[in-house]
Amino acid sequence: MGIQTIRPTRRAFLAGTGLVIGLTLVGRQAGAALIRGAPQDAQGPHADLNAFVRVAPDGTVTVLSKHLEMGQGPYTGLTTIVAEELDADWSQMRAAAAPADDDVYKNLAFGLQGTGGSTSIANSYEQLRKAGATARAMLVAAAAQEWGVTASEITVAAGRIRHEGSGKEAGFGEFADKAAAMDPPGDVKLKDPKDFVLIGKDRHKLDTDEKTNGKAVFTLDVLADDMLIAMVAHSAHFGATVKGFDDGEARRIKGVVDVRQVPQGVAVYAEDTYTALKARAALKIEWDLSKAETRSSQRIYEDYRAEMKAGALEAGNKGDVEGAFSAEGITSMDAEIVFPFLAHAPMEPLDAVLMMAEDGSIDCYNGSQFPGQDKAAIAEICGVDPAKVRVNVQLAGGSFGRRAQFGSPYMREAAAVFKASGMKRPVKHMWTREDDIRGGFYRPIYLHSIRGAIDRDGNVSGWDHTIVGQSIMNKDELDGTTVEGTADMAYAIPNLRVVAHQPRLGVPVLWWRSVGHTHTAFAVETFLDRLLDRAGKDPVEGRLALLKDAPRHAGVLKRVAEIADWGSPVPEGRRRGVAVHKSFDTYVAEIAEVSIGEGGVPKVHKVWCAVDCGVAINPNVIRAQMEGGIGYGLGAILFDSIDLGEGGGVVQSNFDDYRSLRINEMPEVEVAIIDSTEPPTGVGEPGVPPIGPAVANAWRQLTGQPVQRLPLASGPIA
Repeated sequence: MGIQTIRPTRRAFLAGTGLVIGLTLVGRQAGAALIRGAPQDAQGPHADLNAFVRVAPDGTVTVLSKHLEMGQGPYTGLTTIVAEELDADWSQMRAAAAPADDDVYKNLAFGLQGTGGSTSIANSYEQLRKAGATARAMLVAAAAQEWGVTASEITVAAGRIRHEGSGKEAGFGEFADKAAAMDPPGDVKLKDPKDFVLIGKDRHKLDTDEKTNGKAVFTLDVLADDMLIAMVAHSAHFGATVKGFDDGEARRIKGVVDVRQVPQGVAVYAEDTYTALKARAALKIEWDLSKAETRSSQRIYEDYRAEMKAGALEAGNKGDVEGAFSAEGITSMDAEIVFPFLAHAPMEPLDAVLMMAEDGSIDCYNGSQFPGQDKAAIAEICGVDPAKVRVNVQLAGGSFGRRAQFGSPYMREAAAVFKASGMKRPVKHMWTREDDIRGGFYRPIYLHSIRGAIDRDGNVSGWDHTIVGQSIMNKDELDGTTVEGTADMAYAIPNLRVVAHQPRLGVPVLWWRSVGHTHTAFAVETFLDRLLDRAGKDPVEGRLALLKDAPRHAGVLKRVAEIADWGSPVPEGRRRGVAVHKSFDTYVAEIAEVSIGEGGVPKVHKVWCAVDCGVAINPNVIRAQMEGGIGYGLGAILFDSIDLGEGGGVVQSNFDDYRSLRINEMPEVEVAIIDSTEPPTGVGEPGVPPIGPAVANAWRQLTGQPVQRLPLASGPIA
C-alpha cells in the first residue's frame, strides 16, 4: 500500500531521516511528511543542526517552517531569516513543513503550534535568527576541529566556509554530519542589522515557481492506493441533527462503497469523486431542527437592535462622554452600520487524507493551520495514542482564517468519517465549494451604533460607540476581538466610550482575515470621515491633527498622501477616500480612487498604500500581501454577504452568488514601505482593514450617501 500524487512519473527520494524530498511515493509505514522544496538530486541523509535547520551532503539547507504556507510567504520569510544569520547563499536554501509538535514548534504568541494573527515572522524573527546563527557556529566549530585551527580564524560567506591562512575552503555539506554531533553553543552573537545581506532585499518566493507550473502538491493532489472518496451531507440549518435517512437509492449507484451516519451528518464513501457527489445528492435525510438556528439575517439584525437596550460590556470609557454631547455649541451626528456574515472562501476547500498503517499508526495529509490540535483530534476520535498519529502538513490553497479552528472541528469530522469507514482503506474527505460557502464559521454579523460630537471650534470632542456581535472566542465576558480598533483607537478624542453586546447565535463563527479590525476599522474610519467633513476639515489633515500622539499612524498617513499627491486634481467623475488603521502591530494607510461603475457599483481605479511593519524581511512579499489584502477586502466590501433566509437556511452557495473580485476589477496598487528598525510585525492581514473605508469615503464624496450597510452592491440600508 502506498500514497502518491496525481503525478506518478515524478521521482521521489526518501532521506535517511524519513524526510521525503521531491515527492511522489511514500510507503504507508514510512510515517514521513510530504515536504516540498529540496532539489531532486539532493539525495542522502540530512544532518539536523537544530529543530529548524537541516543540511544535506550537497550543502542544501532546508528550513523547517513551523508556520503553514498558504500563500502568505512564511516559507520565504523564515528561510531568509535563517539564511542571513547562517551566511548562506540564497540558491542553496529550501523550505519545508515542520512536523506536528506543539512543544518544539509552538507559535510563541499562542503557546501551541499554529499559524494565524499575522504572527509568523513577528514571533519567529529572533528564534530563527538564533537558529541560523547556532547552525553557523556549529559548522564553523566542525571545520575548525577538522582543519586544526581556531574558530575565530574562519569566515563564512555565501555558503562557503574558509580559512584564509591555509587556503582551505568547504561547503556546508562537508561538515554537516560532524557539526550535528556537536553540542550547540549556549549563546550566539546575532548580526548587526547594518550588516544584513539578504534581509531587506526583494526575493522571489520559494513556492511561486511550482505553484505556477503545476508541480506544487496540495492535499487534493494526494492520492493513495485503494483510496476512498468521502463526502458528508450536512443540514441546511446550523445546529440540526440527523433524525433518520434513506440511503437505498444512493447505495444502488455503481461505485458507492458505503453510507454511514456521523455526528456531523451522513457520509457517503465511493471509489471516485463524481460517484460520491451523485450518491450524496441521492440521500433522503430527515433533519431534527429542534436545536437549530432558524432566524433569518434580517430577524437577527432586528434582535441585535433590541439587544442594545440591555446591559453592555464596557470596553473603554474616558473623559465625560455625556457631558461632551450636552455641552453648549455642540454639533452631533449618529450612524448605524450593518455588517453581514462573511465566508472565507479560500480557493482550496477543506480536505484531508487519512490512512492507517499496518502498525496501527495513522497518517493525515492536509493543509493544517494548527497541526498539534489536529493530531490530538484525530487521536481522540479514532481512539489511538497521539504518539501514533502523524500530521503531514501540505501546502494550503488559502485560508484567511478558515483553517485556524481551535478544537479542530473540521478534522474531527474527517476523523469521524475515517473511523466510521472501518479505517481499513485510506480515505480522502472533501468539502465542495457549496459545503464551504454554506458550512458556517463565518465572520460574525455585527451592528454598530455610533454618536459623535463636534465642539464649537470644529474639534471632534465626543465619541459614543456600541457594537453588537457574537463572541468569536465564545466568551461571556468581553471578547477583545469584538472591539479591537475602537476602544484603543489612536485618535486623540478626549471623551470616548465603547461598549459591546455579545449575544449567542446558533451559527458557528470564526476569525476572518483581520478579525475584529475588518468591521471596526470600517466603522471608525467612515464615521470619522463624516465628522471631519461636517467640521469642514480635510480628511488627511483632520486625521493628522488627531494623531499627534501616534507617530507611526501619522507616518504612514503622510507617506500615502505623498505618493498619491493628495489634494491634486483627480479625473472627472472620480473621487478619493482615505483610511488609516493599525492591526497586528502593523500600520497601514490607503487612498482609493473611485468612480461609479456599471450597475451603480463602485469602480476602484487605483489604491495607494503605505505600510510600516518594522524591519522589512522581504519587500516583495510585503507588497504582495498588501496587494492581496486590498483585493480580498475590496471584493468583500463590494459584493459579499452570507444571508440566512426565512427559516435560517443559507442563501448563497458558490462563486456565482458569493463572488470574489474578478481580475478585471482589481485596481492598480502602489505600495510604499516605511523604513524601520523596529522588530518586524505581520503583513498577512493589515492590508485588509483600510480598503473598505477608503472606498466608502470616496463613494460618499461621489454620491453624497454614507455607506452604512455592506456590501456596497446591496445599496443603501433600508
